[in-house]
Amino acid sequence: MSRSIHDQTLALAGVFQASALVQQIAHSGQCAESSFETCLRSLFATQPETTLDVFGGELKDLREGLSTLASVMSQQSKQQDIEVLRYALNLINLSSKLRQNSDMLDVIGSRIDQARHTASHFGYNHSNLIANVASIYTDTISTFRQRIQVSGEPTILQREENAAKVRALLLAGIRSAVLWHQTGGRRWQLIFTRRKVIMTARELAEKANRSVYD
Repeated sequence: MSRSIHDQTLALAGVFQASALVQQIAHSGQCAESSFETCLRSLFATQPETTLDVFGGELKDLREGLSTLASVMSQQSKQQDIEVLRYALNLINLSSKLRQNSDMLDVIGSRIDQARHTASHFGYNHSNLIANVASIYTDTISTFRQRIQVSGEPTILQREENAAKVRALLLAGIRSAVLWHQTGGRRWQLIFTRRKVIMTARELAEKANRSVYD
């Protein structure tokens, strides 16, 4: 796995894409299906040849994460930016705890393998798969003392389908945070190489946008 700033930015964009979608669902109950599918698909990419392969191999599938990463890292002027950044940092912290827990990693790995049939049969946006992935999060990551507090509209978050989507996205965000660490990403870089990350994310977001219209 490459350890370049390019690959670290792609992995970090996966964290921010999941975080942005959590924020959107929590407040509106909706998010872009294609962006959601990219996040869930990443959970099943267990033997990728490149970092981008984790997200389907197409830069356009990470458009939302790349643009969110660039904007949130450069300014936190809006409440939604602050929420997205909080989710992303919490996901990175939880991924660190997960990496130190080999038993939990094994459980998550085997549960993801069991869910492959559901994914191939129904697709990544199907409620059966979302509920399945959400239950993996509940049975594993939710047992850590540190919890992610999701802010939003209580009536929206109380709907089981929305709660399941949020949990599934949080698991996908942790998968991207683990990937970020594997590519050489470290928390101190978010401070000391922030400008380089923002520049790289902007460049990749522009490429992603162009690829959509090519």
